[in-house]
Amino acid sequence: MDAPPDFPDGSYGGDDKKLKDDCVLECKICWHVYNPEDGDDYWQVPPGTPFSKLPEHWSCPNCDAAKSGFMVMERSDIESDS
Repeated sequence: MDAPPDFPDGSYGGDDKKLKDDCVLECKICWHVYNPEDGDDYWQVPPGTPFSKLPEHWSCPNCDAAKSGFMVMERSDIESDS
């Protein structure tokens, strides 16, 4: 899949159809990782919430970047760090 011209390859770009419910995404600005297994304490998002189901007003809890700037990570990248 090619990213829209304004977004680098791997960017979510606001296209929910790209995402599986267990996709882990990373902020392209501060590298904050959103893992649906953990949810988001700052925005009071419960564990088990897929990135595609986050509220429209949600932004990165570290740097306030928009959802559209998050990049999809490979699950193996997360599991290897555990």
